[in-house]
Amino acid sequence: MAKGKILVVDDSPTQLNMMRAPFEENGYEVITAVDGEEAVAMVESEQPHLVVLDVIMPKLNGFQACRKIKTMHQDLPVILLTSKNQKSDEFWGKKQGADVYMTKPFDSDELFATAVKLLG
Repeated sequence: MAKGKILVVDDSPTQLNMMRAPFEENGYEVITAVDGEEAVAMVESEQPHLVVLDVIMPKLNGFQACRKIKTMHQDLPVILLTSKNQKSDEFWGKKQGADVYMTKPFDSDELFATAVKLLG
């Protein structure tokens, strides 16, 4: 039985696989989405325990998707994982409700450890 369900969202198949790997290797169920609209819909239909969300995506960007997700599910942890590395981007991400703002390139072990901490 899976330890929990993680929604991983990125429009790049390579990044998506890198982001999902540490969770699958540690016994979590991973579901994926390729844009912000799909992510918001999957939060409703799949009820994940945590969301790892890229910022630069089609349809809804990660900031917009994060805001919608947090409006619907305030207690659902969201990690924004992005190449946007300016302090103003991090500030904006946190203002949209992100619990953690991490920049790419990322360390898989750090991503996993951060997620586990958020999951309690």
